[in-house]
Amino acid sequence: MVAPPATIDIASVALVPGHMTLVTVAHLFAQSIAGLCGLGAILGIVYTVTACRLIGRFFARGVAVPARFPAVTIVKPLHGDEWRLEAHLASFFDQDYPGPVQYLFGVHDSCDAALATVERLRERYPDAHVTVVADARLYGPNRKIANLVNMLEKAEHEVLCFADSDVYVERNYLRQIVGTLQQPGVGLVTTVYRGLCAPGFWPRMAAGLTNYHFLPGVVTGLALGRARPCFGQSIAMTRDMLARIGGLAQFAHHLAEDHAVGEAVRRAGATVAIPPIVVQHACVENTFSKLFAHELRWSRTIRAADRSGHLGAVFMHPLALALLAVAFSGGALAAWALAGVALFARALLVWRTDRATGQKGSGLLCLPIWDAVQFAIYLASFCSSGVVWRGTRFRVDANGMLSPVHEK
Repeated sequence: MVAPPATIDIASVALVPGHMTLVTVAHLFAQSIAGLCGLGAILGIVYTVTACRLIGRFFARGVAVPARFPAVTIVKPLHGDEWRLEAHLASFFDQDYPGPVQYLFGVHDSCDAALATVERLRERYPDAHVTVVADARLYGPNRKIANLVNMLEKAEHEVLCFADSDVYVERNYLRQIVGTLQQPGVGLVTTVYRGLCAPGFWPRMAAGLTNYHFLPGVVTGLALGRARPCFGQSIAMTRDMLARIGGLAQFAHHLAEDHAVGEAVRRAGATVAIPPIVVQHACVENTFSKLFAHELRWSRTIRAADRSGHLGAVFMHPLALALLAVAFSGGALAAWALAGVALFARALLVWRTDRATGQKGSGLLCLPIWDAVQFAIYLASFCSSGVVWRGTRFRVDANGMLSPVHEK
């Protein structure tokens, strides 16, 4: 008679030296991941609390007053009839600036829908000096740079202020920019920005990602001497400085052309100044897929410009890291407590950011969703070197250079 097979006690085997079951290995692995995520969350909370203090200090600084008011050319590349385009462009016409101002608009196509808005602005501001350039020439895959290069042939003044079409500014913007540009050693002035959301849930989500991840991150990086930003939403420099760095055409293959321009100014021995003002950038992505694609391109742009800094940005996500610690620890009480502290720290940063910038926030109820989406985008930015820009897919190499992807 054959004896029945013996029953194996997995827990007993796990205790025998040299014998570990898959269950035990998986448990140890999960606990290790939980510990790493918990440590990351703690460091992230320290970062968040530090950012709360630094963002208030950044915007409490004074803004330089112009010693004189030189003539300025405002350079505006346009593409299509965007949300609130007329209001955004009009904010640059409504400036409290006593010096001469040229408004230079450029498109690649003479039939571009944005030109109708320009014509309305001509009628609304009949005394304004408005120049329009329609030129299809390209110098590389970065069409914005090509547009700017074509426009500069018609720029008339020494001070050049480049600003995106979807940017809204306050009436003292030009005074503050010019005053900062006149400071000793300054070769370029750029500004941080907040999100100005179009109606709808997803634009509100996009604005939250900009306001409560990007903005505090930049301010903290500047205070720690780690960030070297230059933002294409708003850049001012003199014509002489532009000539010193060799013009704009050289950046026609860059994904992060604004960052490259800033680095060129620094190599020329000048400072990139960031005054304590904030402009508003339109957030119009009305579906999750559009939001994710836009934010992913931006995240990969940061990765291309500063790989080590982008890697260290993991600590900007304490709530996501704490929740991962909860998941991998099997719901440990300590992990849940850490998640609660992380959520409080993030809420405090939202409040401090709104207060420092003098803006009304979009509420805290979406905070966990903001953080989850932002963390997913951050992880996805490491998975590919491709980006989609105005409907065209590009590959980005290790130097941040663009090359079109030709679909088969």
